[in-house]
Amino acid sequence: MNEHILVVEDEEKLARFIELELNHEGYEVSKAFDGRTALEMAESNDYSLILLDIMLPELNGLEVLRRLSKSHPTPVILLTARDAVMDKVAGLDAGAVDYITKPFAIEELLARIRVALKLHGGATAVSAAETSEKAEGIYTWKDLVLDEPKHRVTYGGQEINLTNREFIMLKVLLMNKDIVLSRDTLLEKVCGYDYVGETNVVDVYVRFLRTKIDETFGIKMIQTVRGVGYVIKSE
Repeated sequence: MNEHILVVEDEEKLARFIELELNHEGYEVSKAFDGRTALEMAESNDYSLILLDIMLPELNGLEVLRRLSKSHPTPVILLTARDAVMDKVAGLDAGAVDYITKPFAIEELLARIRVALKLHGGATAVSAAETSEKAEGIYTWKDLVLDEPKHRVTYGGQEINLTNREFIMLKVLLMNKDIVLSRDTLLEKVCGYDYVGETNVVDVYVRFLRTKIDETFGIKMIQTVRGVGYVIKSE
């Protein structure tokens, strides 16, 4: 059975162009031109993947994504004319598996679709081999405790509220204490596959973690290695 992709794009000419290219590649395509219609279609159909524009009438793409992520595991690639890092971070945190900034080359979009479809359902942000290194899923640094089974982080018993992406990044850094991880490596681990995009997204997540942990508790946990990446050193 062909993969069925929902294209959500209010620019009808662009939506039609994407549809024709996807049809040529053998995909089945449905289209929606506003967020509310897209949400209704996504909730009542089993799509293989959703291409979702952020700027939509009726309901914006990020809101559609947030609502879908609560009940539908369908992978979502965001289409956006915005080139701001914060928009991309918001999309990834809301559950998108990838994003592509308009205007884009159709070859790049097709490549991202192939990767998302290949890895959906089989990829995790941290490999099974990494997870098995500490089967109990408890990672510590000084008074900080990351409890993976409970998806909970505390420092000195005080709970720290992290987004899913922040939680994954902190876990990867704790699992690799004393190992300097490059931005590319961190981005791959956090996104769950070989990510093609700006590595400054990693800097944004690190800044969020430092605000919530380092600055709050007066510590220096995540260290920058200039020109390389980041590391958490053993106590």
